[in-house]
Amino acid sequence: MTCTEKAHIAHDLLSRGHSPTTASRIFKEKVLQKPLLLRPTSPDPVLDARSQRQRARLLKAAERRKSRKPQPLSAKQKRALCIYEIPKEQRKYAIYEPLHALWVGYMRGILGVDGVRDNGYGAYVTPQGAGPLIASADFHGAEVEVVRSRCVSRVGLKGIVVKDTKFTFEVITKSDELKTVPKEHTVFRFEIPLIAKMPEGEQEGEKLKSLVFELHGSQFENRAPDRANKKFKLHIDPDL
Repeated sequence: MTCTEKAHIAHDLLSRGHSPTTASRIFKEKVLQKPLLLRPTSPDPVLDARSQRQRARLLKAAERRKSRKPQPLSAKQKRALCIYEIPKEQRKYAIYEPLHALWVGYMRGILGVDGVRDNGYGAYVTPQGAGPLIASADFHGAEVEVVRSRCVSRVGLKGIVVKDTKFTFEVITKSDELKTVPKEHTVFRFEIPLIAKMPEGEQEGEKLKSLVFELHGSQFENRAPDRANKKFKLHIDPDL
């Protein structure tokens, strides 16, 4: 840089702290050859005015569809619409008898007895082995009977479970009535009938005794899906 040329202020400042060669090199790399990055603000030149209008319409339609996406119903709205209530014309005991038959087969499979015993011999059911299996089972279709309750008027109530909620059993009685029974402070009894297997060519012999279980509702306050993976522990019931 000659003396006649006007010196750059940056070069002048670098000359004060570095040698002339070093000052020239730094000035050339950091000032003269420094890249200037610009962000494009204009639209893509590939898109013409027609393509731009079409793209704007598509984006606007997508936003409109997103705003119209239905939202899930709240618990209050579900109760107002009676989504989970059984219609009166379907509150018939005869409708749920096949469901009870399916449930009996389901429980036989869980307990490993399959309702069959050869000449009185077969699988044994013990409280220690059957207790955890029954506690994690689904009781939709079970025929339960209230044998103990703090509300005396509920004792003796018997019907098929049509809804197993966290705190209640909803049962259909033989008089085609829907009853809601709270689980708390209530003891339920249910039976699982067994079938005797006889040799071929012979009719069924004497009827085997059914397996009878009692269920303490206060220890059973869980929804059916939640009980599937829950582990139950034996402990003393303070109400006994």
